[in-house]
Amino acid sequence: MDTATEKNLALLRTAYPTLASRDLDACVELLAENFIANLPGLPDPLYGREIWRLGTEAMWAGFPDLRIDVEDMFGADDKVAVRVHFRGTHRGTFQGVAATGRQVGFRSIEIYRIEGGRIAEEWVSPDMIGLMQQISPVPADH
Repeated sequence: MDTATEKNLALLRTAYPTLASRDLDACVELLAENFIANLPGLPDPLYGREIWRLGTEAMWAGFPDLRIDVEDMFGADDKVAVRVHFRGTHRGTFQGVAATGRQVGFRSIEIYRIEGGRIAEEWVSPDMIGLMQQISPVPADH
């Protein structure tokens, strides 16, 4: 494997534990100034480090004990792909759903483009349907 790919993998191997430690300032420093987030369901990418921070804060508000397990990681050229398993307890409002106290688990496939030793762009595909099914209110007739 070439040195650039190894450096990119090392960057993501640092990023996930930093995220798990909830050091948002350190995480933001791993992002390029002109960071781009590509999210499913949105017609256009989102831009900027603050967008990333807001999304992360929303997850932690809904799931304050969120655990992050990297299940697989590999890289080629300027890209790193990661398969992640998230687990936590729904203890705060998330996507308009009030806390249920339910344990949840969901996976995400994430691809990162590295530029200049920082994360320049991400494509994330979390299983939001599965997550929302786990926290949605149970219909009264069940």
